[in-house]
Amino acid sequence: MFELLRDARMVLGKDLLIERSSRVVTAQVVPFAVMILILFGFGISPDLRILDSTATVAPSVLSRVTPGLLFLAVLFASLLAIGRSFGVEANDGTLDGLRMAGLDPAGIFLGKAGAVVVQLLGVSAVVTSGAFLFFSVRIEWSVARAVLGVTTAGAAITAIAAAGTLYSALAAGQRERESLVPLLVIPVLAPVLLGASQATEAALFGAVADGWPWVAALAAFAALYVGAGILSFETLLEDM
Repeated sequence: MFELLRDARMVLGKDLLIERSSRVVTAQVVPFAVMILILFGFGISPDLRILDSTATVAPSVLSRVTPGLLFLAVLFASLLAIGRSFGVEANDGTLDGLRMAGLDPAGIFLGKAGAVVVQLLGVSAVVTSGAFLFFSVRIEWSVARAVLGVTTAGAAITAIAAAGTLYSALAAGQRERESLVPLLVIPVLAPVLLGASQATEAALFGAVADGWPWVAALAAFAALYVGAGILSFETLLEDM
């Protein structure tokens, strides 16, 4: 276990150093996510209002669909980060180095998935701030809502990173990996998108208690994808 965590930390540090020098997330992934969010906003008129006799001011449709738009933007932006997870090694010819380094394959998987998690947490923070700013989302903040929202983001991003890293490794040796990864990842992550949207809806506008069953489902998907990656990554690494 100690060696696994050591190898995971080593790979995590390597990938974050590569990102620090290349700044792809800052210069490409974050602007891409913000542009997606803005385009979604253009597609839904901010003048559309929800009829609610109990509200003093009728909320806009755009603000109420923010949870779904938020995670759609994060999901699409994550495809760029996921594609680079093994794209760097494939392009630079360093996949053989990973195979021969003597690192635990499960540690390599956890390190690469962890690097994607760190990057997506930064992306989601920017996208969430942009959504509140652009869509004029107004909620009654509370500690319970904040905890639910942060937990939802953590579970959803972990699931996205784990599944994305797994399928990125699966497609790493393919010439069409840039187009193959989205085709593999998006259908698998559809349940994660649903659960994250519903839990965020509860955190922003509904009853907090209604969101926790969705968080439990997200945690189960995250555990499933992480477990699948740990168990299968040695075989995938040999086939790259």
